[in-house]
Amino acid sequence: MGRATDRRGVLRIDLDAATSGRGAVRRPDTLAVEEPLEIRVGAAGPGRRRPLAVTMRTPGDDLDLAIGFLLTEGLIRSTDDVSTAQLCAGAETPNTYNVVDVVLAPGVPEPTTDPSRNFYTTSSCGVCGKASIDAVRTRSLFPVAADPLTVPATLLADLPDRLRAAQRGFDRTGGLHAAGLFTSDGELVVLREDVGRHNAVDKVIGWAVRERRLPLAGHLLLVSGRASFELTQKAWMAGLPLLAAVSAPSTLAVELADEAGMTLVGFLRGRTMNVYAGAQRIRVEQSA
Repeated sequence: MGRATDRRGVLRIDLDAATSGRGAVRRPDTLAVEEPLEIRVGAAGPGRRRPLAVTMRTPGDDLDLAIGFLLTEGLIRSTDDVSTAQLCAGAETPNTYNVVDVVLAPGVPEPTTDPSRNFYTTSSCGVCGKASIDAVRTRSLFPVAADPLTVPATLLADLPDRLRAAQRGFDRTGGLHAAGLFTSDGELVVLREDVGRHNAVDKVIGWAVRERRLPLAGHLLLVSGRASFELTQKAWMAGLPLLAAVSAPSTLAVELADEAGMTLVGFLRGRTMNVYAGAQRIRVEQSA
């Protein structure tokens, strides 16, 4: 929809230039857009689908975001579980298209909406609306522990630069997280950006669902921020054997990676990294 960024006027203050009389200048700045997206889900037929979730996101790839969210929440198993998914006009004027309407395929059970487990999420937290840790822990259909993927540490060290080079939105705003799907050879398959880390991951996974690429065996996911529990769970739900992050993991992320048989890498910066789980998949080649 071309709404991922917006221009706003700001007062730019540069204390080093103050002595020359140019310390405060008004100029336009480019910001990342943050808007709510409502996901409605239900069976085919007359009547509106019921609202299931509202997430704060950057507009763009909204169908992928909705499909990825449904997959990582365990509400669908594949693209065959979805009959149609379309952007709809919201109540605003002019129309903002901040609603995705998902019609489930025949025989797919509709999600139960429970006020104690509502799915309102902010751009910083993908599980804030869940009532308990039992409610957020879903189990993957894919046995990632058996995935034979191995990756040279030298190749892994190169991936943050490759991810950063493809972050067009971040170049313009400095305010977007990124998630990139890579092959075992380090080829970037798809990259998505969003103000929410979890949204960027859902957009990548939703793309993979719609492209019928699940499970994502033999691939790895790199995220530009930290590795939280919800990101680790989303990667597991998509069948990813390796999740890497440029920042820190949480304790629960490490525990989940151990349980799933995933490899979890954090602080992937320059020539160093910490491997918190699944170290057998990282090859360290000794110098001659």
